[in-house]
Amino acid sequence: MNQLPSFEKARVLVVGDVMLDRYWFGDVTRISPEAPVPVLKVARVEERPGGAANVARNVAALGAQCTLLSVVGDDEAGNCLERLLAEQRNVTALLHRDNTVSTTIKLRAIARHQQLLRIDFETSPSHEVLHAKLADFRAKLPDADVVILSDYGKGGLAHIAEMIRLAQAAGKPVLVDPKGDDYARYRGATMLTPNRSEFRQVAGGWSNEDELTAKAERMRSELQLDALLITRSEEGMSLYHAHKVQHEPSHTREVFDVSGAGDTVIATLATMLASGAELPLAMHVANRAAGIVVGKLGTAVVSRDEIIQDMKL
Repeated sequence: MNQLPSFEKARVLVVGDVMLDRYWFGDVTRISPEAPVPVLKVARVEERPGGAANVARNVAALGAQCTLLSVVGDDEAGNCLERLLAEQRNVTALLHRDNTVSTTIKLRAIARHQQLLRIDFETSPSHEVLHAKLADFRAKLPDADVVILSDYGKGGLAHIAEMIRLAQAAGKPVLVDPKGDDYARYRGATMLTPNRSEFRQVAGGWSNEDELTAKAERMRSELQLDALLITRSEEGMSLYHAHKVQHEPSHTREVFDVSGAGDTVIATLATMLASGAELPLAMHVANRAAGIVVGKLGTAVVSRDEIIQDMKL
């Protein structure tokens, strides 16, 4: 199938932990005399929206309309993130400022397409700011076709159970990209999209496909999910829904960077569903999008035209 639904009228509400992805690009030609570590001579600096902001960027890149709710610090990184998002077409960003925290930053040092080091700066937002964000969620929910809750474990989704309840009551599908080992707070969501290692951390290991299916179905039942999608790296994806299993093989041709691939998957799934596509087709297209994005360096996006072209190959 080379035809995709039109994404122009799709409306996706993204809520979660945003961050600023900073990249220092350069060359390494010597080892430090102070310690046995490489010396990176920085030649170029890039800044990109990360976390839930990268999810929003992926939704917008497909041509859908996206509203983003999150919290940033009242600092330089927050200003930078706000400016970057203002430059994104199809993204309306409502960023609450919290002067008690620092905006989350992931700083990556890269030489010749290889990541040498990552440094994280992060603090959790205050209860008052999170409560204000919940009020915005209530206000924006009626305009959304699909909701994405992008959990990066930074504290921005303290009210996630209430958000799922509100979305359920409004009849809005809720897709969650989970983190940590407490999945009980995601109960009632339409779909969870853990990767293989995240699912193993919660459900335990397996030795064959039957064991994996049993664990996936148990989680789906216990958390009252419509579906569970496990992304499995080189093994593709597996979708568990309505007591059926659908597998999609990996379509990756060359991997440069897997960072942000999960953002692309959930953004594509949500955009497809918001455009009226059925879940199996949405997964197929999301798998194609993932195969494209891991061939790009850093947190990146995939366009509708790129997916169409890839599906012709």
